[in-house]
Amino acid sequence: MADLLNGIPRVDPTREPTLMRRAAGRILSTELGSALHRHIMAPADKRLMRLTGGRVHFGKGVMPLVLLRTKGAKSGIEREVTLAYFTDGDDVVLVASNYGQAKHPSWYHNLLANPTCQLFAEGNPDSGGTFVARPTEGADHDRLFALVERYASNFSSYAAHTKGIREIPVLRLTPAGQ
Repeated sequence: MADLLNGIPRVDPTREPTLMRRAAGRILSTELGSALHRHIMAPADKRLMRLTGGRVHFGKGVMPLVLLRTKGAKSGIEREVTLAYFTDGDDVVLVASNYGQAKHPSWYHNLLANPTCQLFAEGNPDSGGTFVARPTEGADHDRLFALVERYASNFSSYAAHTKGIREIPVLRLTPAGQ
């Protein structure tokens, strides 16, 4: 199996989380930690990755990140967001947790309306490609969500916050043309 999936490094969610990932998960599980990340660190990551070609970002060495480029569901305007990811088989997996907020993130609605998108490893424009997104359901969704909870503990907190409000979507992104 190749180390890259359409330019995106494969990430094994069954590997034991590092000390830094466990610490980040605990911080992001708190209301203050997730708010700081949502409003300050994630927007800064997008700029840092763009300025440095992916060489610098807050998650470096802690959590693998991709820059997702989509078309707006209503506007059709190109949008970008940095997201944590892992891989499963020949798909990249994204989780639309929105930090445990009551609403789905905008990028999720964009992918439902316009499933063809681009992913760039750590925001590097030379490392990535075109993918087609599709939501998961049933046993596949449950298995992938269980993997992400093991991989990054903050997702368990997000699921607890959304219980009874919404199910957190999990999406598979397959390289275009496959």
